[in-house]
Amino acid sequence: MPTARISLVIATTLSLLIALGSYRFLALGLPLSFPDMLGQIEGQRLAFLLHISFAPVALAIGGLQFFASIRRHKPLHRWLGRSYGLAILISGIAGIFVAFNAAGGLSAQLGFTLLALAWLFTTANAIRHAVARRIGQHRRWMIYSFALTFAGVTLRLYLLGFMAAGFSYTEASVYLAWLCWLPNLGFAWWWLKR
Repeated sequence: MPTARISLVIATTLSLLIALGSYRFLALGLPLSFPDMLGQIEGQRLAFLLHISFAPVALAIGGLQFFASIRRHKPLHRWLGRSYGLAILISGIAGIFVAFNAAGGLSAQLGFTLLALAWLFTTANAIRHAVARRIGQHRRWMIYSFALTFAGVTLRLYLLGFMAAGFSYTEASVYLAWLCWLPNLGFAWWWLKR
């Protein structure tokens, strides 16, 4: 199996696992599921619920769309793409409001706000190119879009490292707000340029 395919399988598997784990709030409730995010829950409850309900949908669908077998099945690819775009539209807009109350102060709030805006922008560009049948450009923008969607995975991976180093979520969020997505975008840029 080529390295690119192995990477895609790993990224998609991690995305699916994180997406499924994100719905723990349905069984446990919000305070138990997100004990370090009570400020966001109380400050923007509806936006928080929309964000955590729809972002996992985008995360679950995003990686699957890169498999050739799904892309070849045009109706399935289109419907999954529409679901992905709608999930990002709802979750991205909600994410902007959630970011206003992010733990970690202004730096974290700015980082998460820019992530939400970049997520909406890259996905809108990908959709615009798909509608215009500019498939090469569509794929390029989808790689950027999924790199930002994958921030849901990288945030959790980095968080494990920060917590192992003794950081609280609030302390870590100052760094996570930027680390979870800027390296992903850099990697996507490198991948497309190589």
